[in-house]
Amino acid sequence: MSLFAVEKTLTLAAAKQVAEAAEKFAVANNWKVVIAVVDSGANLLYLERMDGGLVGSVSIAERKARTAVQFKCTTKDLEGGLAGGTTSLLKLDILPFEGGIPILADGAIAGAIGVSGGTPAQDGQIAQAGINALKGAR
Repeated sequence: MSLFAVEKTLTLAAAKQVAEAAEKFAVANNWKVVIAVVDSGANLLYLERMDGGLVGSVSIAERKARTAVQFKCTTKDLEGGLAGGTTSLLKLDILPFEGGIPILADGAIAGAIGVSGGTPAQDGQIAQAGINALKGAR
């Protein structure tokens, strides 16, 4: 019997792969954003602010990624709850707005990507492009 759990977590190489695919999608659409990738403990692994990306989007992208890990869901799901009247979400140290998506490994949270700088829908599309790059690599 082991006293320690074996946890799946994102590697730096995988974080860079996710961010690169997200950036490629953003560039193709002429969107200037910030991309943050965190590990399974919601610790920052990789951060990229594209040329022209807002400095204020740095903390937002990071918080979206952390929120996706902490709640094990997309931030779009939390945004839906907020729109549905769950205003208590605003009291938490989270960002319940589209653009944060958890990264899964064998069904467990291995990390997350967070994007900020476009509209919420654009941020979500960019984040999904990053996730899709990992799916294609498996």
